[in-house]
Amino acid sequence: MNNYTPLLAITMGDPAGAGPEIAVKALNDPEVRSICRGLVIGDANVMRAAVEIVGIPMEVHAVSSSDEMGIEEGVLNVLDLKDVDVSTLVRGRIAASAGKAAYDAVEKGTLLTLEGTTDAIVTGPLNKDALNQAGYHFPGHTQILAHLCGVSDAVMMLTADNLRIAHVSTHVSLRESCDLVNKDRILRVLHLGVEATKSMGVETPRVVIPGLNPHSGEGGLFGAEEELHIIPAIEEAKTLGIDVRGPLPPDTAFLRAFRGEFDLAIAMYHDQGHIPIKMVGFEKGVNVTLGLPIIRTSVDHGTVFGKAGKGTADPLSLIEAIKLATTMCRTRRQLHRS
Repeated sequence: MNNYTPLLAITMGDPAGAGPEIAVKALNDPEVRSICRGLVIGDANVMRAAVEIVGIPMEVHAVSSSDEMGIEEGVLNVLDLKDVDVSTLVRGRIAASAGKAAYDAVEKGTLLTLEGTTDAIVTGPLNKDALNQAGYHFPGHTQILAHLCGVSDAVMMLTADNLRIAHVSTHVSLRESCDLVNKDRILRVLHLGVEATKSMGVETPRVVIPGLNPHSGEGGLFGAEEELHIIPAIEEAKTLGIDVRGPLPPDTAFLRAFRGEFDLAIAMYHDQGHIPIKMVGFEKGVNVTLGLPIIRTSVDHGTVFGKAGKGTADPLSLIEAIKLATTMCRTRRQLHRS
């Protein structure tokens, strides 16, 4: 299994951001080159400019299909969508044209992975404002992937080192997120999170579920969601054989997961899960979309407009996303063989 080197579709992200530059750096990393094959999805001229910016001697090999990929060391294979005018591209600035190019790359990479040409998709950073200006009105990457895959409901998981957090809700208001805390939704996120954690190499995941309210509601004193929805979900999950604890007070549940007591935590809303991940691994966090028919990982940061064009953006999150996608591809392949 270790000799298996999956082919990953790696989207360039917003061409006005640092995504193309970190893609060059990541695909020049010796460990990345040893574990997978990367096909950048985007504009070849943007990637040539990125190579110049970061100062890494790589040859951009523009292809129209994966069959044309070069295998020589120092070659950066790019599925050329030819959709960016580099002469008018302004790095660090939001533009509809850049938003469209970023969307095109995600769309193409997703289709390639759905049809089995590539084994997984690893996405570079997008800018939501640029996407909206281009006419793509999605709140984030997760919803774009769900739309392209024909899935009505996808789930976000964030990882950093051994901390894994799946989210009951993400890009909605805090008021609305409370209404989304219900037994069925918690159980769906729990099941998807457990399966994803298994694909990351944990045979029997230990799960912790924090409460929504302070002190997990204090027996109903600070809110009823725990008694009405969270505890019933936990009890049903236990009858299904899932190793789950909770609801634990939110201010300690994530700390205990970070210390290694649990393999997976279920956040009740966006910031409850994002804050501990950012505290633990701001530079190396990875975003994983659950509930899709394909494997998708991503950087856990934005377009880094402030460093775009300077060659100084850190590729660590993308490197970690590539490594995690590779692990998930290998685990899935092994399970299919069993």
